[in-house]
Amino acid sequence: MPAFQRQQLAFTAHIRDPQHAPRPDGIGARRMNVYVELFFNNIDDQLASNFPVLRQITSGERWETMVRDFMVRHRSTTPLFTEVGLEFVDYLQNEREPHADDWPFMLELAHYEYVELAVAISTDDEDTDDHDPNGDLLSGRPLIAPTAWNLSYYWPVHQIGPDFLPDQPSPDATHLVVYRDRLDDVHFLQINAVTQRLLQLLKEDPQRTGLDAMKAIAEELAHPDPQRVIDGGRQLLDDLHQRNVILGTRR
Repeated sequence: MPAFQRQQLAFTAHIRDPQHAPRPDGIGARRMNVYVELFFNNIDDQLASNFPVLRQITSGERWETMVRDFMVRHRSTTPLFTEVGLEFVDYLQNEREPHADDWPFMLELAHYEYVELAVAISTDDEDTDDHDPNGDLLSGRPLIAPTAWNLSYYWPVHQIGPDFLPDQPSPDATHLVVYRDRLDDVHFLQINAVTQRLLQLLKEDPQRTGLDAMKAIAEELAHPDPQRVIDGGRQLLDDLHQRNVILGTRR
């Protein structure tokens, strides 16, 4: 390996882990510390911005230790700062060694906070020629907005904050939709299991009509009055359409 590449590797290794990776030869401590602090502060600020609730409920010392551990252990696959949040979630899920004082809901909370950012900055948009915004959502094939995320968690992540730090998951799963309205504002909506299943069915099979999905749900529930489920489904589809979770029907 050429000398300049060895120098580069030593330089970046020290920036990531100044306590264990020696400072490269020929670079003074003062100059090197400028890069060490700059890099750490940039990552720290980005993560604090991406995960404001997690940052708020984590002490400064614990947070800085976690940021440093992320820098040491994780190798990002993208240079984009907008993707640092996803890289951090990957670190929490696959690389972080569990600590006794970790919040038990930390991974799910981080994922939820990442989704809020992902929805906000998403450039995924459906071509308006591919759907009818005024189509019949029951007889037609509803099109879910690409900026709508159907999520299920063990923990009530949308409620967690300094005043609510649960130590046990909810008895029932927490179902949420994070979506972007027509003004590009991001919202979350807590939904029940029926709505979660409806969105799942429509996403899994783009050829499925709203009526087919509601019939399938009524059958899964073994509901004594399927028509009641279907009637409720029309109202549900209309509400999701108003919120821009559903864009309309596929042409």
